[in-house]
Amino acid sequence: MTKNSTTVRFILTMPGNPSPTRSSASAARRARVLVKGQQTKAAIVDAALHMASRVGLEGLSIGALAEAMEMSKSGVFAHFGSRDELQISVVREYYARFEQEVFQPAMAELRGLPRLRSLFEHWMRFTSAELDSGCIFISGAVEFDDRPGPVRDALIAAVSAWMEAMERAVAQARNEGHLAAGIDERQVTFEIHGLILVLHYEARFLKRPGAMERAIQGFHNILAHNRA
Repeated sequence: MTKNSTTVRFILTMPGNPSPTRSSASAARRARVLVKGQQTKAAIVDAALHMASRVGLEGLSIGALAEAMEMSKSGVFAHFGSRDELQISVVREYYARFEQEVFQPAMAELRGLPRLRSLFEHWMRFTSAELDSGCIFISGAVEFDDRPGPVRDALIAAVSAWMEAMERAVAQARNEGHLAAGIDERQVTFEIHGLILVLHYEARFLKRPGAMERAIQGFHNILAHNRA
């Protein structure tokens, strides 16, 4: 054995210089802890989202959440650092699910009216599933419309991203010749968004039958009015 190889072997086995095997085991343990922490945080956010759908973002309580998760308050708090961060995490998770269930399926459709119709149909389906619980975007707008801060900013960013996606779909339908050349995509999106809002009001608050059918008819009326 050469002097250099003896030196390397000596350094690797010195106290304070863990062996490659020990170092790998330590790294694996850290990775498992990290994954477990991420899984726990995801589970907390999921529980918080279900809670917020019933009581709103402002109704979220670290204590109630800790009880639901069978964790200590400090254990729940440690994953977020603040109540604002918990609320923001809920907003982001809600938007991620909204995007997955509404936006992504529509992207498989052809540009123009097929994609626009798909966006509205999936939006309606997503909304109808929430009539017994509640929409984070709608309840959040009521809770934070006049309260500046990071939670309001997160809500605005999420809703704005969705409205911009709808505007692009309307503009594409116009560019494809499916809608009239002179339409204003923001106006059409405004009217479509209005259907969803009034659907929530009529079906969830007033409990009026036929609200879903009226919303669908309203969408057909908007398309007919703006046809090429």
